[in-house]
Amino acid sequence: MGMIQEFKDFAMKGNLVDMAVGVVMGAAFGTVTKAFIDGMFMPLIGLIFNVGDLSAAKIILSNAVMEGDKVVTPESAIMYGNFIGAIINFIIVAFVMFLIIKGINKMKKAAPAPAPAAPSAQEVLLSEIRDLLKKQ
Repeated sequence: MGMIQEFKDFAMKGNLVDMAVGVVMGAAFGTVTKAFIDGMFMPLIGLIFNVGDLSAAKIILSNAVMEGDKVVTPESAIMYGNFIGAIINFIIVAFVMFLIIKGINKMKKAAPAPAPAAPSAQEVLLSEIRDLLKKQ
């Protein structure tokens, strides 16, 4: 029974739960961003540059070999449109994460500076001796 309790204590720690929520939210945000890039942004960029859907852009290395309706050898191509979409997706996610962390850091209160330590008895005695010598 002790191991189950230890696991429960571990799983319910605040940091672990917060991290799990963060991972789920990050995955969901990544999915939304990918849908935006692939479904809206890349077609618009393709329209602007007159290349069709940019996410489908590719350099064909060798065409597919067909026998009737059957593909004997599939097409070999460099899918640079997908790569460009992934880079744009990464930049957006990284920028949003930067803004979130910047906001969190701004909300954190700066730790107050520790109060200076009181002088030791020896320092107090030496200060008194110094002051007495100055008076003479």
